Amino acid sequence: MKNSAEKLPELDFDGLRPPSPFMTDDHARWRRQVRTFVDREIVPNLVAWEATGTFPDSLFESAARTGLLGMGFAESIGGSNENADPYYRIIFSEEFHRAGSGVVFADLATHWIGLPPVVQMGSVELLDAVARPVLAGRRKIGFAVTEPSGGSDAGALQTRAERRADHWLVNGSKTLISGALRADFLLTAVRTGGPGAGGISLLLIDADSPGVSRAMVPGLAWYNASMGSIEFRDVRVPLDRLIGLENKGFAGLARQFNIERLSGIAATLAMSRLAVAEAIAWARERQTFGKRLIDHQAVRHKLVDLVRRVRSAYAYLDQCVWRIQGGDAAAADIAMLKITATRTLERCARDAMHLLAGHAYTGASRIERIYREARIVAIGGGTEEFLADLTGRQLGF
Repeated sequence: MKNSAEKLPELDFDGLRPPSPFMTDDHARWRRQVRTFVDREIVPNLVAWEATGTFPDSLFESAARTGLLGMGFAESIGGSNENADPYYRIIFSEEFHRAGSGVVFADLATHWIGLPPVVQMGSVELLDAVARPVLAGRRKIGFAVTEPSGGSDAGALQTRAERRADHWLVNGSKTLISGALRADFLLTAVRTGGPGAGGISLLLIDADSPGVSRAMVPGLAWYNASMGSIEFRDVRVPLDRLIGLENKGFAGLARQFNIERLSGIAATLAMSRLAVAEAIAWARERQTFGKRLIDHQAVRHKLVDLVRRVRSAYAYLDQCVWRIQGGDAAAADIAMLKITATRTLERCARDAMHLLAGHAYTGASRIERIYREARIVAIGGGTEEFLADLTGRQLGF
């Protein structure tokens, strides 16, 4: 029997995250740093920014001054905490989605997947021209892989770069690229060789180059007006903008996809916690048939099921991070964890909407927005079918 003096856990956003044996006081300090920035710079403006789908460029420089943009990069190029473990990016993602600020997160975090190949495989000149300005928040970089014809199948991409005497000539198109409309540089996956993964290279393209055109993606809105499509028509790119080896770019893509998926998993589980926390808070207040909603046994069972799903997913996340820190790419498990996380969010969002009923549509709760975002996070970074197939190949099926 529980000791009556024992403190019950808070069932809010923080309390629903189970403690991790691998997180330290340094991680707690980083969380406070990110949360302070979000509460000061983003929360007061979020309603206005969501209405327009964008935010001022000055936020990038503010994030750089606060030490957020440079995390994980060398101090010599304007970074900090170069050896930061994956929890730092996970915490960053969690804190941004605690406020429901997906409109900001997608753009502000894109450099973590677009910039590392430039830093690791680019020339010294590119460190000065690209890396330092990006980490200072003065310039932006995008990661252009997804195409209208191939979606998540990077091995089937069709954007082609042909080597000429003193340049590459690029033709093709990309779509659903985060930060496309505000990017100064585009790390672009192109086909320089034959079909399949073996013919892919990475080029760093100046976004204002002649022949580059960008446009918003019409249709289902995702609160972010800078996500867009890109057309390359006879774009001339200097030969020295090849990042890494010709026809060997797929391995670099795979590494960056894992980083993207880990951030997406963290965002997804953060939104799951937010949905459950709001559902619990509502169920404690809402009166139905003479008692609180949470006093109905069926409602308690539903909420317990949601908490169980969230905590199970976090246990899986801890295992994946532990393996990554030990040098294991854990590609198969990250893929399976993304499926687990997005299914968790869809269940949490659905049941939270059901418990709040009509109140969810009044604008007084974030549940309605989370419910709509549940689909995009299940698509971005690889659909369930793509990830299941990837997992099968990784496991040797």
